[in-house]
Amino acid sequence: MTDDRKRLALTVAAIGVVFGDIGTSPLYALRECFAPVHGLAVTEANVIGVVSLLIWVITLIVSVKYIVFVLRADNKGDGGILSLISLVARSLPSTSRRRVGVITILGIIGAALLYSDGIITPSISVLSAVEGLETLAPSLGTFVVPLALVILILLYSVQARGTERVGGLFGPIISLWFLTIGVLGIVAAAGNPAIFAALNPVNAILFVFQGGSVAFRSLGSIFLGVTGAEVLYADLGHFGRPPIRRAWFGLVYPALMLNYMGQGAFLLHHPGAVDNLFFRLVPTWGLPLLILIATAASIIASQAVISGAFSLARQSVQLGFWPRIQVRHTSDETVGQVYVPFIKWFLLFGTVALVLGFRSSDKLANAYGIAVSADMVITSALMVYVSLRIWKKGSWYRIPFLALFLAIEGTFLVSNLSKVASGGWIVVVLAVTIFFLMKTWVDGRRSFSEKMRKFRIAPEIFAESIKLNPPHRVHGTAVFLTGDPGGVPKALLHNLRHNRVLHDRTILLSVLTLDLPRVDEEERCEVTELEAGIWKIVINYGFSETPDVQRSLRTIEIPGFSPDAMDTTYFVGRESIVRGKSPKGLAFLRMGLFRLMFMNALNATDFFRLPADRIIELGARTEL
Repeated sequence: MTDDRKRLALTVAAIGVVFGDIGTSPLYALRECFAPVHGLAVTEANVIGVVSLLIWVITLIVSVKYIVFVLRADNKGDGGILSLISLVARSLPSTSRRRVGVITILGIIGAALLYSDGIITPSISVLSAVEGLETLAPSLGTFVVPLALVILILLYSVQARGTERVGGLFGPIISLWFLTIGVLGIVAAAGNPAIFAALNPVNAILFVFQGGSVAFRSLGSIFLGVTGAEVLYADLGHFGRPPIRRAWFGLVYPALMLNYMGQGAFLLHHPGAVDNLFFRLVPTWGLPLLILIATAASIIASQAVISGAFSLARQSVQLGFWPRIQVRHTSDETVGQVYVPFIKWFLLFGTVALVLGFRSSDKLANAYGIAVSADMVITSALMVYVSLRIWKKGSWYRIPFLALFLAIEGTFLVSNLSKVASGGWIVVVLAVTIFFLMKTWVDGRRSFSEKMRKFRIAPEIFAESIKLNPPHRVHGTAVFLTGDPGGVPKALLHNLRHNRVLHDRTILLSVLTLDLPRVDEEERCEVTELEAGIWKIVINYGFSETPDVQRSLRTIEIPGFSPDAMDTTYFVGRESIVRGKSPKGLAFLRMGLFRLMFMNALNATDFFRLPADRIIELGARTEL
């Protein structure tokens, strides 16, 4: 395959994975701006003003902020809110505990918001696509909710198989979708050239400042046009900057602009045709095909969000924001394709509950936008820090733009918060609940680690004591896992105390997650030989990697040691937490919740992919 064909293939793939979410926003964004609940009259000035605002918000937030600025903030080639958080945290001095704490909280908030968005996006995308049936025949409206539920359940049921087999179809189908909406838009816009006045940003400014409270309430709906923009940054590690930029400016951006102008032109001719506005751009004979394409596009957009939630879950676990949970690889060739059963069921129950609870995309739109706008504000705030403290050079021209983005997104966030009572409360409840769980886990782990460090023995001191007072040695290798490289694991101390023996080769093994998406293989393992046949090994992983301890150990050369040999035994401490005095800052309820999460976390054997037939677990109780 030539270089040009490779670039084209990567660009088409980026169209399918990156832009599905923002690409399906024309199904509902402009329609919701003129929903009766906002009280915005369908006049020529308002239609041109709203379309102009949509166009320029997309231009500023997506084309300028994300494409030009944010995509440059790559963390060793990776992107996303947690990647940005780790990039900032790595630049902070170790003594800045308060700053690190603030960054950690921002990371938890960002992750919580994205999880809640992962529930809403599939619901509204699939519902809005299937609602095209009502345009075809009003009597078909009774089938919208059942059909949407069937599609969503089928979509989640195939997650365990991975998306590798059908992933090649994503790009061509979404490309067809953008070509379709672009053609529909330009045909409709040509019928009423007055809509091209929306290209003038003055009309957007006049709408905002002359529309008063009515215009302000509609901002939350206008923001629906940029939901999905944050996926641009999250998928940076999969495609890189050039393919994403080529896809956006070469197809996605023009198609969105044309379609919104086409919908506006149609609305100028038919002021009463707000309901299912998008599907009215096509003649009746073309509706079935358009509904089919729209449904396929919404399914792909939902798949991209679900896959993003799986990747976010893996990063959350690796960074210590969430307990260990099962993560399965669905592709031997593509590292980023993972399946997380717990997250699948969480998203499935959430989307089904939303569809049954709201039953229409226009009602669900009231719950949409809060999570994304808040996440964008966090990203902009962090980008200010990156520009000032990390990039430094060129900050004089970036900061005014970032300040403008903060002002725009802050306004959208306030407007979206006004929808809390009419449905947005569900996002607030979801995000607060997830934040509460994640913050409880982070605080609990910190308290547990501090408790364990009080009684730790340095490996060097332990090895020296073994040399001076050698116990009985037995043949083979013992690998003792410890979460603290600076201490001797409890399992080793218990084994020595009760069995009074030590293996010929004793390895103290720690697995650490660094503030990097991936770790180079030459920096993967750190091996230190101590006294008396005792070795200390630290295996480093990035937060976008899934640990495979046995595979990493195969790269280490220690005389007489093989991780696959039958005389190599892995000792894992099975800690259990018993109720004690609640630590400072951790309420009684949160302490009980942490114990519950700790007990139900995936055991180290499965998480680190250790051989189950050569595992010995030694229990220990810690009061907390």
